[in-house]
Amino acid sequence: MTAPDLMARWIQTFVAAQAAELDAARNTQLAYARDLTDVAGWLSDKGMHFASATQDDVEGYLIECDAQGLSRATRARRLSSIRQLYRFAFEEGWRTDNPAIRIKGPGKSKSLPKTLTIDEVARLLQAARDCKVDAVKNTCLMELLYATGMRVTELVSLPVSAARGDPRMLLVRGKGGKERLVPLSPPSRSAVTAWLTEWDIQQEARRKDGKPVSKYLFPTRGKTGHMTRQRFFFLIKELATAAGIPAEDVTPHTMRHAFATHLLAGGADLRAIQIMLGHTDVATTEIYTHVLDEALTELVMTHHPLARKPGPS
Repeated sequence: MTAPDLMARWIQTFVAAQAAELDAARNTQLAYARDLTDVAGWLSDKGMHFASATQDDVEGYLIECDAQGLSRATRARRLSSIRQLYRFAFEEGWRTDNPAIRIKGPGKSKSLPKTLTIDEVARLLQAARDCKVDAVKNTCLMELLYATGMRVTELVSLPVSAARGDPRMLLVRGKGGKERLVPLSPPSRSAVTAWLTEWDIQQEARRKDGKPVSKYLFPTRGKTGHMTRQRFFFLIKELATAAGIPAEDVTPHTMRHAFATHLLAGGADLRAIQIMLGHTDVATTEIYTHVLDEALTELVMTHHPLARKPGPS
């Protein structure tokens, strides 16, 4: 077996273990596989293997990533993947050391998350309601996203059972299989009720045709059985354009940021927002306080009379 084949075996075994032992999400597994496949290709080109790479070799790979212009966040994630692989290799007895453990990572960018104003969100929701096709479904998607701050994967993969019975709280299955309850706003509950009426009609037609009824709230004929993240990403860009908002300013994640920022601005408790977002550490949620600080500073600098430059005398 060639060195590339052996390294592919290492990656496959490692990723499978992450899925089985730690219940790593599918997206996490794919990220590990992509990162480590890139490392394996670099090592292979230099006649090396995971089993023989040294700390200098790993640092050389990271320097190459920097030279390619990869962001600090990407380089930090690549190093994390390498560390995790070697930790697993040590536990399995494939290596007696972890050559990446003493390498200091580049760290992640401290830039504040982009968000949307309340008016922009209102325009996006109206654009969903005005859709000529799938208006009821699109409205449900957008209302749920803004009402709960869900991650896009959590949203598109929601089971229909979670929405039955006009619930006031929605059970969301997040990263690592962790579950949390998030409250639903009256508009989002109305949107779910309207979509379920159409959902039942569509699925009943499938049942009469001898086709299986979907278990997902937003079903498709694709392999996953539910709307993909990519399709929703394109949908929200289309809605942004229809709403007169630059498409590059709107992503599913900016809606999540808007959810958190608007709640905090309205006086919500930071700990409650942490729970609703599914953050493990409240420090992750605290970044939204900085977003508000920046917004308040801009407000003062723009509107306070003492902040205005004096005109010509």
